[in-house]
Amino acid sequence: MRLVQVFVPRGELEVVLETADATGLDYAVSEEGSRGEFEALVSIPVPPAAVEPLLSALRDAGLDPDAYAVVTAAEAIVSNRTDELTAAFDGTRISREELQSRATDLAPAASTYFALLLVSAAIATAGLLLDSAATIIGAMVVAPLMGPALSASVGVVVDDDHLATRGVVLQTAGLALAVLTAAAIGWALRGTMLLPPGLDITTIPQIDERTTPNLLALFLALGSGIAGVVSLVRDVGSALVGVAIAVALVPPAATVGLGIAWGHPTVVLTAGALVLVNLLSINLTALLLLWVSGYRPRRADRVDSAYGRLRSRVAVLLVAIAVLSVVLGGATYGTYQAAAVEHDVRTELEAMSDDPAVAELAFREVDVDYDPVDVYTGDRPSAVVLVERPPGETEPPAFADAVRERLASATGTDLEVTVELVDTRRSG
Repeated sequence: MRLVQVFVPRGELEVVLETADATGLDYAVSEEGSRGEFEALVSIPVPPAAVEPLLSALRDAGLDPDAYAVVTAAEAIVSNRTDELTAAFDGTRISREELQSRATDLAPAASTYFALLLVSAAIATAGLLLDSAATIIGAMVVAPLMGPALSASVGVVVDDDHLATRGVVLQTAGLALAVLTAAAIGWALRGTMLLPPGLDITTIPQIDERTTPNLLALFLALGSGIAGVVSLVRDVGSALVGVAIAVALVPPAATVGLGIAWGHPTVVLTAGALVLVNLLSINLTALLLLWVSGYRPRRADRVDSAYGRLRSRVAVLLVAIAVLSVVLGGATYGTYQAAAVEHDVRTELEAMSDDPAVAELAFREVDVDYDPVDVYTGDRPSAVVLVERPPGETEPPAFADAVRERLASATGTDLEVTVELVDTRRSG
């Protein structure tokens, strides 16, 4: 429930009371004895869905724009009449005014926002270099990215240019700061005793995960955007949703920074595409869901203008996501092809171990070297195969060539195979 308190300017009490009566709401009137500018304070308990219709009716009735209307959340209202009030106003979303106010509050002061994001990016960078998922999750709790991601969309839908612009600027500048922070930390740590000599960041699983993204990453971004809007308009907890949005943005942004520090253009490209796709998808989802939820500008003559801006932004976001998805699609295909080669090698080795013609030999896969990037650069996949044989056993003629041919045929690639023969130790 909500408590709407209207500070009524002198001469307008009748307007407020008639409006409350017309909407079927109960109210209490208190005489106002402040500076003399207001003649009364009218308190009206209402369900959340009734706030927006009430405030709109008051404005349409001619209530002075300088009048205060304060909306507060009531912890509890003890009355048998609350069920009747709730039934009279169907809906669960908060009012446009509350939405706008919350979106403003969710985007903190610039100094606070950038300080928290800098700390979050530093923690995420350390977590990536340490290959620590727990540290990365901790960084997400700190990141204040939910507010700007939602305030930009709220600003567009309710025709608040300042809110929309501020949300876009905070998102853009914040992610740029995250990238620069990670790059600076990477430059500072590279070559020091804190990291292994000659470290290749692409071999770190947490970083590799964000440099080989696939189209499934879109579900995280879209789900985060939906959850963010639902948590905002349905008045539910948003802490975990904020973490989900930060997970989609900060770790890949930090990965981009590390790619810059280590001079890995492939890391920068793939992780950067993931950041942008996630960012744009969250904004796209928030825009569409807010509009579908029924939020519109306060002034009726601004609805068409807001709808036009919404359509243009949605079109730009869709085109940008489609272009960037080509990169994700390419990464998905490359990852699949690399995994398919490794799977085919493993499957064929198992079949060869069961072949009666070479029953005394055991084929073991040692290593398959084929990265997603190799799919597009044309580099040959390679595999090192360990073959165990009983002492004194000799391999068939042209044995190594036969193994190469079988594995190459199984994978459908020009596979480079190195065969290593070892004798099985005698037991006892």
